[in-house]
Formats: sequence, structure tokens, C-alpha cells
Amino acid sequence: MTPDSEAAAAAVRAVPDIPVDADGPVFHEPWEAHAFAMALTLHARGLFTWTEWAATLADEIRRAQSAGDADTGETYYMHWLATLERLVSEKGVASPATLDRYREAWDHAADRTPHGRPIEITPDDFA
Repeated sequence: MTPDSEAAAAAVRAVPDIPVDADGPVFHEPWEAHAFAMALTLHARGLFTWTEWAATLADEIRRAQSAGDADTGETYYMHWLATLERLVSEKGVASPATLDRYREAWDHAADRTPHGRPIEITPDDFA
């Protein structure tokens, strides 16, 4: 097992309901794998424990369900992303305003990027 696969296996054991198959976590879109990898990296750097992550994720899922999320499994990694943003903000790594600023820059970069090409944020995307 590589360090990345060991970290993924540890996350699967610690966090309930991660979609998996025989090879490990399952992702429907590349951004889901990126969100998963960011969580692994931030955990490895000590930003949060898996227990803390699981509790925050469960709270984010409850919030989404109370707001009308049908919980069909299709939005699971949206909850991961919300959990990432929440913990990053609560831990003082980035403020909600900074997260919003980067989200808007990402949206701008995505709008100008042809389909199938990698999205790259440039300084102009923050204007």
C-alpha cells in the first residue's frame, strides 16, 4: 500500500458512508476526488481528527437534509466540500470571505475555460 492508499483506507474506516468499491473510494466526478484528497491532506497535517471530521460531516448532512436534500447519495461529496470549508474557516486557515473570493474566481475561470480543458485560475479571475 502506498501512503496515499493507506490514508484513504484509514479515512474509509474512520468516516462512515464513504462510497467505496473493492478498490477503495468511488468518485463520480474529478472534483469529488480532489475534495477527498484535500481532506486527507488536511487530516495528515493535523487540522482535524477523523472523529471531528465525521461529526462535522454528519452535521453538514443533517443541515442539507433539513434544507431539502433528498439524500440520494449524489450529493455526498457536496457535503464533504461544505465540511472542508467549514473546518478551514473554524480553524482560522481561511476566512469565509476568502473562501467566497476563491469560489467566485473559480467560477469565473470555469466560465472562460473550454469544455474538457483544465481550469486554471489567474489573477484576472479575482477582478
